[in-house]
Amino acid sequence: MSDEQPMDVDLGPSFSIRDYVVNQKMGSGSFGDIYQARHRQTGLLVALKIEQSNASSRQLCFEYQLYNILRHGTGIPRVYHFKAARTYNVLVMELLGPSLEDLFNVCERRFSLKTVLMLAEQMIERVEFLHSHKFLHRDIKPDNFLMGRGDTRNRVYLIDLGLAKRYWSVVENKHVRHMMGSHLTGTARYASVNALTGGTQSRRDDLESLGYVIMYFLRGNLPWQGLKANSKMQKHEMIAEMKMSTRLDDLCLGYPEELYHFIDYSRALGFEEQPNYQAIIRSFVDLLHSLKITNDKIYDWDTLSHKKEQLAQEKHEEEEEVEIEIEML
Repeated sequence: MSDEQPMDVDLGPSFSIRDYVVNQKMGSGSFGDIYQARHRQTGLLVALKIEQSNASSRQLCFEYQLYNILRHGTGIPRVYHFKAARTYNVLVMELLGPSLEDLFNVCERRFSLKTVLMLAEQMIERVEFLHSHKFLHRDIKPDNFLMGRGDTRNRVYLIDLGLAKRYWSVVENKHVRHMMGSHLTGTARYASVNALTGGTQSRRDDLESLGYVIMYFLRGNLPWQGLKANSKMQKHEMIAEMKMSTRLDDLCLGYPEELYHFIDYSRALGFEEQPNYQAIIRSFVDLLHSLKITNDKIYDWDTLSHKKEQLAQEKHEEEEEVEIEIEML
């Protein structure tokens, strides 16, 4: 669908959609749908996240409040407006670029070590910033990291805060207690062993999930993908068992030991322990230096795009040469 082709979205009489031209549907989630739209007066492109107003979780209102708390952070999308309409709740926010999952597919489901290490530095910084405000993400996965657009196209953004939760009790002014029996919040493929086995999540769980994301980017898959089960609960149990039985040195075989140490460190953290984010980042930065790789923010998809442009140009030049030869005959 063309970016300029309007689309009818019934937001109910109490929400004024007249200020926007809704261009296209970009995706769906547990909260509802997300659309690309353009502000009629300014021409600003935005994302509209829409959920039904009878949704039990009220994720968008919570997201709006949390984005505002984090609004001065690097790699946190701006939110412009939240409206609770009669039929729908709508969050108007900054339009970003593709997700890391989208770019992973563009790059034939494998990132180079250089790209992964450059991304890892930014992803850890985003998670650290969220944690510094006493919140956990609880759904760390490639789909929830987006690249920016235009001048920020090389910047990683952390999105989808609807499942975020405080790990610090405001009432008691202390860390929440660890309990068992919780239902899994997040995505089983990247969830920590603790989360999969029903434990309360804390900062260590977000980092362990990030470790699995990093290995997914490098390997192209994770050992517990594609398991067949009769129910979601059974599948979660199977994934948990396989994560516990898969040796970390097998998971990270053939890759720098810093990646093994990151996941091992995350798993070994105490429930209330504050991670040393900067030490993790330093280990990845030092690894880049030891490999004589410059963090130039040129990612695999940039190189791929450049190659495609070169091939297109070469093809165009060949066609021109053929035309000249034909004319000379």
